[in-house]
Amino acid sequence: MGEQLKSLLSLRGLTRRFGGLTAVDAIDLDLAKGELISIIGPNGAGKTTLFNLVTGLDRPDAGTVSFEGQDVTGLSPERLAAEGIARTFQLGRVFGNLSVMDNVLIGAHTRLRAVKPAVPVIGPLLELGLALLRPSSVKAEEEKLREEMKAILARFGERLLPRIDQPAYSLSYANRRRVEIARALALKPRLLLLDEPTAGMNPTETAEMQGLVAELKAEGLTILLIEHKLEMVMRLSDRVVVMDEGKKIAEGPGEEVRGDPKVIEAYLGHGLATEQESAA
Repeated sequence: MGEQLKSLLSLRGLTRRFGGLTAVDAIDLDLAKGELISIIGPNGAGKTTLFNLVTGLDRPDAGTVSFEGQDVTGLSPERLAAEGIARTFQLGRVFGNLSVMDNVLIGAHTRLRAVKPAVPVIGPLLELGLALLRPSSVKAEEEKLREEMKAILARFGERLLPRIDQPAYSLSYANRRRVEIARALALKPRLLLLDEPTAGMNPTETAEMQGLVAELKAEGLTILLIEHKLEMVMRLSDRVVVMDEGKKIAEGPGEEVRGDPKVIEAYLGHGLATEQESAA
């Protein structure tokens, strides 16, 4: 119990089976506040399934998820978002017909106060009425949030701000990924889970994303990262966890994990061996 209290996120024996396949096999993991842990492994290793279990999109068959010492196993994504857990997805998800601004504003839904009266039963009806009538309190909250969202979008340089009123479907793939990350940041998360944030990005775009993640880490944000680009993993991570066939096969500092024979065999293979020989 004391160990869990020291960790922002603590996983114990987390397991998920799909028929005869064990996608996540008794995973233990502790993530301290302000730490960045990368999870690597071959396709099908169970990385995204692990994210789904942590964020409530799926329920484990066994094991627990604790956040700040509280058992949150199986809570809905909405409840976990309200607790401060935000994520992005392996295949970027944006609302194509909404503007960049509106996509990002959706991420702040758990922070709304003026338009969400805490009244049992009739609360949703009152919320609808306030949204339609838009009294001064609702307008003030909306304006404040819009200014915050502009500041978040500014973190991406000129990639998104000039396109703030454009529909998301008109954006490039890389910019849709940026919008998804901006939406996650709009939650003001205490824990951010990034599922392959640089997938499909060229080297320049990858370097920009690496710089942003490094900034977030330097600001104290706790991050769990799935990423296939090893240079980025090695530069950013406090620790690296390697999964294969649902199991955790290695954990530790990047360079230590990189040289683990089990990791080389299961995931990095000849490509890493060649890279190491070239660097020697």
